[in-house]
Amino acid sequence: MPFPSRSQVDFTRSSYPPGTRIVLSRMNDPFSPVELGTRGTVRYVDDAGQVGVTWYNGRSLSLIPGVDSFRKLTQQEIAQEQGMKMEEMKL
Repeated sequence: MPFPSRSQVDFTRSSYPPGTRIVLSRMNDPFSPVELGTRGTVRYVDDAGQVGVTWYNGRSLSLIPGVDSFRKLTQQEIAQEQGMKMEEMKL
């Protein structure tokens, strides 16, 4: 995979700013410690255009746009997740 251009890196940074919530659809790594469907929070986008993520399984692993498949969580998914956490706190 060729090194991304500056404009591609800037586009990735604007699309996935720190704090963006994402879910993993596919990772092109047979030794990946992150299961499909795992959610995480973007920490940064480095100069190579890789998206650094803190995953909810306790791992920190970067994604490569165009190689790995992931998407932003919808506002509804985030609200449902927060509602579930509020219910857990009441128990």
